[in-house]
Amino acid sequence: MIPYERRLQILDLLEKSEVVSLDEFCKSLGGVSESTVRRDLKTMEKEGEITLLRGGGACLKRGSYEVPVISKFGKNVEEKERIAKYAADLVKDGESIYIDSGSTALMMIKYLREKNITVVTTNAMIYQELQTNNIKCIVAGGEINITTASIIGITTNNFLKKYYFDKAFIGMSGFSEGAGFNTPDLLEAEKKRIVHHNSTKSYVLADSTKSGKNTLCKVMELEEATIICDKKTSVVEAGNNYIIAE
Repeated sequence: MIPYERRLQILDLLEKSEVVSLDEFCKSLGGVSESTVRRDLKTMEKEGEITLLRGGGACLKRGSYEVPVISKFGKNVEEKERIAKYAADLVKDGESIYIDSGSTALMMIKYLREKNITVVTTNAMIYQELQTNNIKCIVAGGEINITTASIIGITTNNFLKKYYFDKAFIGMSGFSEGAGFNTPDLLEAEKKRIVHHNSTKSYVLADSTKSGKNTLCKVMELEEATIICDKKTSVVEAGNNYIIAE
Protein backbone atom coordinates (compact mmCIF):
# COMPACT_ATOMS: atom_id res chain seq x y z
CA MET A 1 0.00 0.00 0.00
CA ILE A 2 1.45 3.36 -1.02
CA PRO A 3 1.63 6.23 1.55
CA TYR A 4 -1.20 8.18 -0.11
CA GLU A 5 -3.58 5.22 0.19
CA ARG A 6 -2.59 4.65 3.82
CA ARG A 7 -3.24 8.28 4.67
CA LEU A 8 -6.66 8.21 3.05
CA GLN A 9 -7.50 5.18 5.20
CA ILE A 10 -6.18 6.97 8.29
CA LEU A 11 -8.42 9.96 7.52
CA ASP A 12 -11.38 7.65 6.99
CA LEU A 13 -10.78 6.04 10.40
CA LEU A 14 -10.60 9.46 12.05
CA GLU A 15 -13.84 10.53 10.38
CA LYS A 16 -15.58 7.54 11.97
CA SER A 17 -14.00 7.83 15.44
CA GLU A 18 -13.06 11.05 17.21
CA VAL A 19 -9.79 9.55 18.50
CA VAL A 20 -7.90 6.53 17.15
CA SER A 21 -4.95 4.86 18.92
CA LEU A 22 -1.72 3.78 17.26
CA ASP A 23 -2.60 0.13 17.83
CA GLU A 24 -6.01 0.60 16.19
CA PHE A 25 -4.38 2.25 13.17
CA CYS A 26 -1.99 -0.68 12.72
CA LYS A 27 -4.76 -3.29 12.95
CA SER A 28 -7.10 -1.44 10.60
CA LEU A 29 -4.33 -0.90 8.05
CA GLY A 30 -3.70 -4.63 7.77
CA GLY A 31 -0.73 -5.02 10.06
CA VAL A 32 1.30 -2.01 8.93
CA SER A 33 4.21 -1.46 11.31
CA GLU A 34 4.06 1.11 14.12
CA SER A 35 7.06 2.96 12.71
CA THR A 36 5.33 3.37 9.33
CA VAL A 37 2.11 4.61 10.92
CA ARG A 38 4.05 7.03 13.13
CA ARG A 39 5.78 8.49 10.06
CA ASP A 40 2.45 8.93 8.30
CA LEU A 41 0.90 10.60 11.34
CA LYS A 42 3.84 12.99 11.77
CA THR A 43 3.63 13.95 8.09
CA MET A 44 -0.10 14.52 8.35
CA GLU A 45 0.35 16.64 11.46
CA LYS A 46 2.92 18.82 9.67
CA GLU A 47 0.46 19.28 6.80
CA GLY A 48 -2.21 20.45 9.26
CA GLU A 49 -4.56 17.51 8.76
CA ILE A 50 -4.47 15.92 12.22
CA THR A 51 -3.43 16.50 15.81
CA LEU A 52 -1.16 13.93 17.46
CA LEU A 53 -2.10 12.97 21.00
CA ARG A 54 0.07 11.83 23.88
CA GLY A 55 0.38 8.05 23.86
CA GLY A 56 0.35 7.61 20.07
CA GLY A 57 -3.25 8.43 19.20
CA ALA A 58 -4.54 11.09 16.83
CA CYS A 59 -7.64 13.11 15.98
CA LEU A 60 -8.68 15.29 13.08
CA LYS A 61 -7.68 18.93 13.24
CA ARG A 62 -11.20 20.29 13.20
CA GLY A 63 -12.04 23.67 11.73
CA SER A 64 -9.07 23.90 9.37
CA TYR A 65 -9.17 20.65 7.45
CA GLU A 66 -11.15 19.57 4.40
CA VAL A 67 -11.66 15.83 3.86
CA PRO A 68 -10.13 14.67 0.53
CA VAL A 69 -12.72 14.49 -2.24
CA ILE A 70 -11.71 10.90 -3.09
CA SER A 71 -12.60 9.87 0.45
CA LYS A 72 -15.97 11.65 0.22
CA PHE A 73 -17.20 9.66 -2.77
CA GLY A 74 -17.70 6.49 -0.73
CA LYS A 75 -19.67 8.15 2.06
CA ASN A 76 -23.43 8.70 2.29
CA VAL A 77 -23.77 7.79 -1.37
CA GLU A 78 -27.52 7.17 -1.36
CA GLU A 79 -28.24 10.47 0.39
CA LYS A 80 -25.97 12.41 -1.96
CA GLU A 81 -27.56 10.80 -5.01
CA ARG A 82 -31.01 11.90 -3.87
CA ILE A 83 -29.79 15.43 -3.29
CA ALA A 84 -27.98 15.57 -6.65
CA LYS A 85 -30.99 14.26 -8.59
CA TYR A 86 -33.39 16.66 -6.92
CA ALA A 87 -31.03 19.57 -7.64
CA ALA A 88 -30.68 18.55 -11.29
CA ASP A 89 -34.47 18.40 -11.68
CA LEU A 90 -34.60 22.11 -10.79
CA VAL A 91 -32.53 23.03 -13.86
CA LYS A 92 -34.43 24.05 -17.03
CA ASP A 93 -33.32 24.04 -20.67
CA GLY A 94 -31.58 27.26 -21.66
CA GLU A 95 -30.36 28.12 -18.16
CA SER A 96 -26.84 29.04 -17.13
CA ILE A 97 -25.83 27.43 -13.87
CA TYR A 98 -22.83 27.17 -11.56
CA ILE A 99 -21.69 23.82 -10.21
CA ASP A 100 -19.33 23.94 -7.26
CA SER A 101 -16.55 21.59 -6.24
CA GLY A 102 -17.48 18.61 -4.07
CA SER A 103 -18.79 15.10 -4.55
CA THR A 104 -22.53 15.88 -4.32
CA ALA A 105 -22.36 18.72 -6.86
CA LEU A 106 -20.40 16.49 -9.24
CA MET A 107 -23.10 13.81 -9.05
CA MET A 108 -25.54 16.28 -10.63
CA ILE A 109 -23.88 16.00 -14.05
CA LYS A 110 -25.26 12.58 -14.94
CA TYR A 111 -28.78 13.86 -14.31
CA LEU A 112 -28.20 16.94 -16.51
CA ARG A 113 -26.90 15.26 -19.68
CA GLU A 114 -30.18 15.53 -21.62
CA LYS A 115 -30.59 19.26 -20.92
CA ASN A 116 -29.39 22.09 -23.15
CA ILE A 117 -27.65 24.28 -20.60
CA THR A 118 -24.46 26.19 -19.89
CA VAL A 119 -22.43 25.12 -16.87
CA VAL A 120 -19.73 27.23 -15.24
CA THR A 121 -17.72 25.25 -12.72
CA THR A 122 -14.74 25.19 -10.39
CA ASN A 123 -14.92 21.41 -10.04
CA ALA A 124 -11.70 19.98 -11.47
CA MET A 125 -13.21 16.49 -11.74
CA ILE A 126 -16.03 17.46 -14.09
CA TYR A 127 -14.28 16.17 -17.21
CA GLN A 128 -14.83 12.54 -16.28
CA GLU A 129 -18.58 13.10 -15.96
CA LEU A 130 -19.19 15.18 -19.10
CA GLN A 131 -20.27 12.76 -21.83
CA THR A 132 -22.71 14.88 -23.81
CA ASN A 133 -22.76 17.64 -26.40
CA ASN A 134 -25.83 19.24 -24.84
CA ILE A 135 -23.90 20.96 -22.08
CA LYS A 136 -21.67 23.92 -22.81
CA CYS A 137 -19.08 23.77 -20.01
CA ILE A 138 -16.90 26.68 -18.92
CA VAL A 139 -14.18 25.82 -16.39
CA ALA A 140 -12.82 28.67 -14.27
CA GLY A 141 -9.10 29.33 -14.25
CA GLY A 142 -7.02 29.29 -11.11
CA GLU A 143 -5.10 26.99 -8.80
CA ILE A 144 -6.27 23.42 -8.26
CA ASN A 145 -6.46 22.25 -4.68
CA ILE A 146 -5.42 18.62 -5.24
CA THR A 147 -7.05 17.42 -2.02
CA THR A 148 -10.52 18.77 -2.79
CA ALA A 149 -10.29 18.94 -6.64
CA SER A 150 -11.46 22.55 -6.31
CA ILE A 151 -10.21 25.44 -8.43
CA ILE A 152 -9.59 28.44 -6.19
CA GLY A 153 -7.61 31.66 -5.87
CA ILE A 154 -7.63 35.32 -6.86
CA THR A 155 -7.66 34.42 -10.57
CA THR A 156 -10.71 32.22 -9.99
CA ASN A 157 -12.56 34.90 -8.06
CA ASN A 158 -11.86 37.59 -10.68
CA PHE A 159 -13.11 35.19 -13.35
CA LEU A 160 -16.35 34.41 -11.50
CA LYS A 161 -17.13 38.08 -10.85
CA LYS A 162 -17.83 38.45 -14.59
CA TYR A 163 -20.42 35.66 -14.76
CA TYR A 164 -24.06 35.63 -13.69
CA PHE A 165 -26.15 32.51 -13.12
CA ASP A 166 -29.80 31.50 -13.14
CA LYS A 167 -29.01 28.98 -10.43
CA ALA A 168 -25.93 28.12 -8.37
CA PHE A 169 -25.38 24.74 -6.71
CA ILE A 170 -22.87 25.18 -3.92
CA GLY A 171 -21.13 22.66 -1.69
CA MET A 172 -20.36 23.28 1.99
CA SER A 173 -18.26 21.57 4.63
CA GLY A 174 -20.75 22.28 7.39
CA PHE A 175 -23.74 24.31 8.50
CA SER A 176 -24.90 25.42 11.94
CA GLU A 177 -27.03 28.10 13.57
CA GLY A 178 -23.95 29.99 14.78
CA ALA A 179 -21.56 29.56 11.85
CA GLY A 180 -24.15 29.45 9.08
CA PHE A 181 -22.98 27.72 5.91
CA ASN A 182 -19.23 27.26 6.35
CA THR A 183 -15.98 25.94 4.90
CA PRO A 184 -12.42 25.61 6.30
CA ASP A 185 -10.72 27.58 3.50
CA LEU A 186 -10.76 31.39 3.21
CA LEU A 187 -10.38 31.41 -0.59
CA GLU A 188 -13.08 28.77 -0.94
CA ALA A 189 -15.41 30.87 1.21
CA GLU A 190 -14.81 33.99 -0.85
CA LYS A 191 -15.43 32.08 -4.08
CA LYS A 192 -18.76 30.76 -2.82
CA ARG A 193 -19.85 34.25 -1.72
CA ILE A 194 -19.12 35.67 -5.18
CA VAL A 195 -21.13 32.93 -6.86
CA HIS A 196 -24.03 33.40 -4.44
CA HIS A 197 -24.05 37.16 -5.07
CA ASN A 198 -24.10 36.62 -8.85
CA SER A 199 -26.90 34.05 -8.87
CA THR A 200 -30.64 34.59 -9.17
CA LYS A 201 -31.13 31.55 -6.91
CA SER A 202 -28.57 29.74 -4.73
CA TYR A 203 -28.87 26.17 -3.49
CA VAL A 204 -26.56 24.56 -0.96
CA LEU A 205 -26.10 20.81 -1.43
CA ALA A 206 -25.32 19.24 1.94
CA ASP A 207 -26.27 15.94 3.52
CA SER A 208 -27.37 15.74 7.15
CA THR A 209 -23.96 14.58 8.44
CA LYS A 210 -22.82 18.19 7.99
CA SER A 211 -25.59 19.54 10.19
CA GLY A 212 -24.27 21.29 13.30
CA LYS A 213 -20.71 21.26 11.97
CA ASN A 214 -18.57 24.39 12.34
CA THR A 215 -15.45 25.05 10.29
CA LEU A 216 -13.22 28.11 10.06
CA CYS A 217 -15.01 30.44 7.62
CA LYS A 218 -18.65 31.48 7.47
CA VAL A 219 -19.83 31.81 3.87
CA MET A 220 -23.36 33.07 4.52
CA GLU A 221 -26.27 32.83 6.92
CA LEU A 222 -28.62 29.85 6.77
CA GLU A 223 -31.52 31.93 5.45
CA GLU A 224 -29.50 33.35 2.53
CA ALA A 225 -29.68 30.17 0.42
CA THR A 226 -31.96 27.17 0.05
CA ILE A 227 -30.40 24.00 1.41
CA ILE A 228 -31.18 20.70 -0.28
CA CYS A 229 -30.68 18.00 2.35
CA ASP A 230 -31.57 14.32 2.76
CA LYS A 231 -33.54 14.82 6.00
CA LYS A 232 -34.67 17.42 8.49
CA THR A 233 -32.44 18.35 11.40
CA SER A 234 -32.92 21.09 13.96
CA VAL A 235 -30.36 23.23 12.08
CA VAL A 236 -32.06 22.65 8.72
CA GLU A 237 -35.38 23.76 10.20
CA ALA A 238 -33.76 26.77 11.90
CA GLY A 239 -32.78 28.18 8.51
CA ASN A 240 -36.45 28.00 7.44
CA ASN A 241 -35.34 27.73 3.79
CA TYR A 242 -34.92 24.09 2.88
CA ILE A 243 -35.88 21.25 0.56
CA ILE A 244 -35.77 17.61 1.69
CA ALA A 245 -34.76 15.28 -1.17
CA GLU A 246 -36.77 12.11 -0.64
